[in-house]
Amino acid sequence: MSGKASSSQPSSGLSGSGALSHVYIPYLPLQCNVPGSRGLFYDDGKKLLLSPTSDQVFCWKTVPFNPVVAPTSDSLTEGPIVSIRYSLDLKFIAVQRSDQEIQFWDRGSGETFSQRCKSESESILGFFWTDCPLCDIVFVKTSGLDLFTYNSESKSLQLVETRKLNVSWYVYTHESRLVLLASGMQCKTFTGFQLSYAGIIRLPKFEMAMAKSEANNKPVLAAEDIFIVTVFYRDVVVQQGSLPIYSPRVAVSVVDNVLLVHQVDAKVVILYDIYAESRAPISAPLPLLFQGFPRSNSSSLRSNREDNESSEVNVISDHEAIIYGDDWTFLVPDLIFSVTNKILWKIHLDLEASFLSFSPASFSSKMFFAISASSSEVPSVLEFLQRRKLEANKAKQLCLSIARTVILERRPVATVAKAIDVLVTSYSHSSKTGNYFKGTKAGKTLPSGVPHTTGPNLSADASASRVDAMGKTIKYESCAGVDSGSPNRFLTFSNSDSEEDGSFQFFDSKVDRGKLTVAETSVSEVRSSLNVNLSEQQESQLTSPAISPDEMYSFVFSPVEEEMVGEPSYLVAIIVEFLRSANLEKVEVCPNIYVLTIQLLAHSERYAELGLFVLNKILEPCKEVAMQLLESGRQNSRTRKLGLDMLRQLSLHEDYILMLVQEGYYLEALRYARKYKVNTVRASLFLEAAFTSNDSQNLAAVLRFFTDFIPGFRDTSDHNTYYRSLTEMNSSIAA
Repeated sequence: MSGKASSSQPSSGLSGSGALSHVYIPYLPLQCNVPGSRGLFYDDGKKLLLSPTSDQVFCWKTVPFNPVVAPTSDSLTEGPIVSIRYSLDLKFIAVQRSDQEIQFWDRGSGETFSQRCKSESESILGFFWTDCPLCDIVFVKTSGLDLFTYNSESKSLQLVETRKLNVSWYVYTHESRLVLLASGMQCKTFTGFQLSYAGIIRLPKFEMAMAKSEANNKPVLAAEDIFIVTVFYRDVVVQQGSLPIYSPRVAVSVVDNVLLVHQVDAKVVILYDIYAESRAPISAPLPLLFQGFPRSNSSSLRSNREDNESSEVNVISDHEAIIYGDDWTFLVPDLIFSVTNKILWKIHLDLEASFLSFSPASFSSKMFFAISASSSEVPSVLEFLQRRKLEANKAKQLCLSIARTVILERRPVATVAKAIDVLVTSYSHSSKTGNYFKGTKAGKTLPSGVPHTTGPNLSADASASRVDAMGKTIKYESCAGVDSGSPNRFLTFSNSDSEEDGSFQFFDSKVDRGKLTVAETSVSEVRSSLNVNLSEQQESQLTSPAISPDEMYSFVFSPVEEEMVGEPSYLVAIIVEFLRSANLEKVEVCPNIYVLTIQLLAHSERYAELGLFVLNKILEPCKEVAMQLLESGRQNSRTRKLGLDMLRQLSLHEDYILMLVQEGYYLEALRYARKYKVNTVRASLFLEAAFTSNDSQNLAAVLRFFTDFIPGFRDTSDHNTYYRSLTEMNSSIAA
């Protein structure tokens, strides 16, 4: 099996109208057809699509993916081209002229030099540039690996090291920094080397498991049968398992750590979340669709690409919209190239798809269409969404929508509790690792003291100009952006037309037993590769879909409380589960959630239960809780006393004194202020409250207190004003 799909039958529903799909290709594509092109090559090290002609090479950047990007060009000399790559610092262009020679161009000076095999008995299978500190470029030959550095003085390559072994063919990705060398009669024995920032690591030799075959018919693996994709990472090199496939012809893509297995014959895509414990697909197989593909004539298509130079490039005909065409080549991780039409597409994972087209009322029966079409377990869907990074904001909005909906539908408390556990655990982990705070935008933080009831914006444009991720491999030399320099888990796929069945096999890319380690690499290159327009740049700063307690209140509990009718005991039970989960994960809960709980219990007149919540610290003491207890305690003296006691417990002396004054306990408030030396309360506050009560004895007592304990009080305007008022009150009583 190769990276090329096979089928030329047109697919219906290319525009996606009324169709359902969790994977789509947005219009416009990147067109890279130049006159006199001698082929197309993908440089995975710099994410470039290259089209050499007789005297120059045209170059398109694929990261960030921009369908209207203009190519750049460099001069070349006449000659055959087997392979071509730019150096990682873009100072050199290397062109493999034959299986014996690789030629180099210095882009600055224009000078050239060549490197040939020392022996004609060996052949160059290919080469790749590397950021390994030991070498600059690696030649893969039938006799093993030659590692070279560039000598700027002699302007030539200097051999650093040779690794001798028999090689039939190889696969390499710059993203994983992993080269797999195949050998043996069936090419099923693999030797791996990882060329990372930590140096060169030789991985344990392993054999690819092959399907049973007849004695005289041994299947032979080809380079096109193996894909290396980077998904998460682990620490050892052992086979992790296998995934079933249902077609002898498949292709593989990776988007946001989700493995996409294209079933070419059936024209559907199966999604696997490698991080999940289950090896089952995360959704039902659904077709790959074009999104926003125009069904108009070529003249209207030209108007959409008016910036292009050639009308030949502008026209996209109907046959170019064939799904899984014979000329399709899948470039790991997420690009598709049409060889015939010189068109490059980028694959997208649709987290929303049809989910947002259904109202919450229909959510239970048509749950999580697209990504979650076949999954009826809310927690597993939330776990999947919480692991998404490329569209973290969209994943967050979906999680919030799911959380609101399951509560509004009054799902069993145990089910909702599991869903809440997923969200709280994810937030806790994201907070500890710092990922959540990296994506928090200033001005977006929800103040804990101010309730919010407006739900988040769930709309998202899937315009052609919005593409974020990285392009990768062509045929058997492939790669992605730098995800981690300790690169990561790799996956290989083996399948042969003569095999009875096929499966994916998983390995981890570090040597076991801790003997060798690999330094981690910054993900800044991947972060900087995200292509977002100006209006989306702030949203793209969100690096984690984790949901904070503030957001749970503002976008889940508060809106649900407004919409939910009837007895609020169900919502109280859900909030209690949230508080339980937050306590287990040691996550700080915003006071608004406690305040809402008090309001719900008081509304149901469940004051005894409310008292237990306070005494057992289910509701953590804070000023907001105390003030709400006082407010809700207007109908229940015990609840009000709990509020007063909490103010004292928190040493909120001024608030406690103000509450005593409001209730007419002037002298008690004054004694409390004197005991705890509260000097911030104005005397006029007490005097005004005593005067308003129309009780001359209260006013006289307050005046006497301040006269006795505040030096010079007799000379203040407050004393004169209220002493005169007291005299008038006594005169009116005497009269």
